[in-house]
Amino acid sequence: MNNFWEILGFSLSITIPIFLILVLGVALYRIRLINDNFVDVASKLVFNITLPALLFISISRTNITKNTDFSLALYAVGSVIIVYILLELLASRIIPIKADRGVVIQGAFRSNMGIIGLAYCVNAYGENVFSVASIYLGSVTILFNILSVICLNRSMDAQKSITYTLKSIAKNPLIIAIVAALLSSYLGLHIPSTLHKAGSYFAQMTLPLALICAGASLNFGALKKDMSTALLSAIGKLVVVPSLITLGGYFFGYRGMQLGVLFLMSSAPSASAGYIMVRAMGGNSSLAANVIVLTTIASVFSTSIGVAILSSLHLI
Repeated sequence: MNNFWEILGFSLSITIPIFLILVLGVALYRIRLINDNFVDVASKLVFNITLPALLFISISRTNITKNTDFSLALYAVGSVIIVYILLELLASRIIPIKADRGVVIQGAFRSNMGIIGLAYCVNAYGENVFSVASIYLGSVTILFNILSVICLNRSMDAQKSITYTLKSIAKNPLIIAIVAALLSSYLGLHIPSTLHKAGSYFAQMTLPLALICAGASLNFGALKKDMSTALLSAIGKLVVVPSLITLGGYFFGYRGMQLGVLFLMSSAPSASAGYIMVRAMGGNSSLAANVIVLTTIASVFSTSIGVAILSSLHLI
């Protein structure tokens, strides 16, 4: 029994701090201490400055050589592609409205890894996790953007947006920071300590500020529409996808921190960037918002349960 409570305490220690900061964001928005303008400006700051700084610093600290093990990132990329194909096949059978299929599929496979997934990993393993999680995050973030373009265009027949979206992917600050950090680490470039320390100050702002903005952005009113379809996407995101990716990782021999990163990253809620992309392409944005709200709230519980199960089996 003591073991049960220890495992439960460990799993909740990973998810509850994230949940509390999200609730703080909701509360601050409700009492109007922060507003839409704050959320908009702060989100841009996180996306363009602080999160790229966090990724660059964490990856550049990692000693990347020809012998660096990229197997986890390669497995993640392969598993996400397979999961995406399975979701496409399932959606074509169970989602009657073609235009909604891309929204459901994107909501199911695209995780909020850069904010909530990374926060889960840091809570579970401390800053040492950056050496594993950063390369994973960089590889899969690029793939998420590409697959989102494909699935939304397939369902909405919006081929004219492909070129624009691919250009935006190439200019994505997160991707630029990741590539720059990988090159810096591989080439052994020395970053001046003063510049490194200044970047660290920006990096430390990332998770709390991003989580407050995520909480303030939750639109509970959106839950009134397309609830049943959103539930299908949420089940895929929080149950089907993390189960498949983690189970595959287990059979490939991953254990401990590596398996933990696979689960925590894949069990993170649907990415808010998915809503922005759907809205920009003229899709069912209310459905996309529903998926984000449902998965953000429910992931606290589903992730806690998953961590408890994996911990009890001594796998992470």
